[in-house]
Order: sequence, then C-alpha cells, then structure tokens
Amino acid sequence: MAACPDPDGTVGAFLCRAGQHLRAAAIPNSRLEARLLLGHALATDPGRLVGESRRPVPPAAAAHFADLLRRRLGHEPLAYLTGRTEFWSLSLAVSPATLIPRADSEALVEAALAAFPARGAVRRVLDLGTGTGCLLLAALGEFPWATGLGVDRVPEAAALARRNAVALGLGGRAAFLAGDWADAVAGRFDLILCNPPYIETGDIPGLMPEVAAHEPASALDGGTDGLDAYRAVLDALPRLLTEGGRAVLELGQGQRPAVSALAAARGLAVRGCHADLGGIERALVLGPG
Repeated sequence: MAACPDPDGTVGAFLCRAGQHLRAAAIPNSRLEARLLLGHALATDPGRLVGESRRPVPPAAAAHFADLLRRRLGHEPLAYLTGRTEFWSLSLAVSPATLIPRADSEALVEAALAAFPARGAVRRVLDLGTGTGCLLLAALGEFPWATGLGVDRVPEAAALARRNAVALGLGGRAAFLAGDWADAVAGRFDLILCNPPYIETGDIPGLMPEVAAHEPASALDGGTDGLDAYRAVLDALPRLLTEGGRAVLELGQGQRPAVSALAAARGLAVRGCHADLGGIERALVLGPG
C-alpha cells in the first residue's frame, strides 16, 4: 500500500489510507465514501475536508472513524452508517428497519406528477410499504393540498417515517401506521404509491452484499415468483382508488407484463409506465377499469 503524503493523524492521512482500503475491498467511489465517513465522524460537512488535509483528527473522532470504516469494509451500507440519505432532494433518516431509498424509485414520483398535472386534483395519498416515508413525503411536497397516510408492517419503519415527516415540516399532513398492506386502511385515495418487495426469493443471495446481508429481507423478498406483494396490493386497489384515482407501483426489471396481467384480472387498467434513468420500466400507473 503506497505511503500517504500527509502526516499521520491528519485528515489527509486518514482519507488516503481509508480510500486505499475501500478500493482494495472493491467499494466504488472510495475517495468520496472515505470523505463522507470521516465527515460523519468529525460531525462536519464532508466538503470542507477537501481543503483541510493538515487538520488534526481528535482521538475520539479517529476511533469513531475506524469503527465506521471497519463496518463499511464489511459492506454495511453507507446510508446505515451515516444514518441519512437523499431522495427527491429530501434529506431522510434511514435505519436497518427500512430499505434504503434508491434514485430509481423517483420514477414513481415523476409518474404521479405526469398523471396529475393539476396539482390540486390530489387530496388524499396512500403509501403502502412506506419505509422511510420517501414516496409519501416527496408526493406531499409536490401536491400541496394533499394529506397522506403511510403504512408499513414494521412498526420501527412507520415510526421512522413519522420522524422524517416532522423533520421536513410535513408532520401535520402525514399520518403513519403499522399494518399488513391495506388491511387496516379505509376510505378512498386519489393517489396510491407502493414500492413492494419484488425480488424472487432464490435471487436474493446473489445480490450485492450491501443488500443481501444488510437490508431488511421483508422489503426485498417477493416470494418464489417475485409477485406475492403485488397480489396483495392489487387485491385492495379497487376499493381504495377514487373514480379518477391512480396507483403507481414500482416494478422490478421485466415485471411489467406479469403485474399488468394481475392488475387486469382485478378490473384495473394500465394507464402508463415510466422508465427510470437506466431505461428500465419502473413505475406502472394503474386506474379503475
């Protein structure tokens, strides 16, 4: 391992050595991740560290950083280590009780906005499997006259989503509850969002270790064919959607035909499908048939 140019005990030396270890562990963006971890350990903006290579790192922060680095080298997700991530320009708290929001899921928000160009048309939003609350909170930010309900079967996730809503100033417009999909939900909604578990059970061990070993299996495992959660959600949609309402469901790669067929069997019509930035059909838009 090459020598680092800055003196031991300084920001530059810590970043250099951490970057080398992260690269050796085949972790992408090693320099950026090293800076994010050290910024978290120092409780400072990571961007400031670029010009502070000779800044001494206090012993307590050095010990914290060493622990964070050890865990990251074990492929624990960066977001779980820092406790935060971004989605739709929102800063959100995350925890191992929730799936880490992905940029791919922003396609659902884009699809919702395309479905309702008149923002005032959405007054009630439901988010099934809310996790961090990312989809619901992004929607409430875009539909200013709406209120929303987020449901998650994991009580810790529902509680975290509630904290995110309060932190973003949306606590008065969002409610959260722990429940099994829509079993405990009554009434009708203009917009229903859902990112269900859709990975086939047999495929989970082959996922990257950050996902397979650390993210909650309940948010990943869609059963033998990956469609179990869709069946449960689609069963509930006819009684939950308003006459002009739309449901937007996240899809796994190649799942559009199967999920569309399940929807049609329940009297629902496909109203559109939006791709993510990688060109994968990601957000299926459904309405009453």
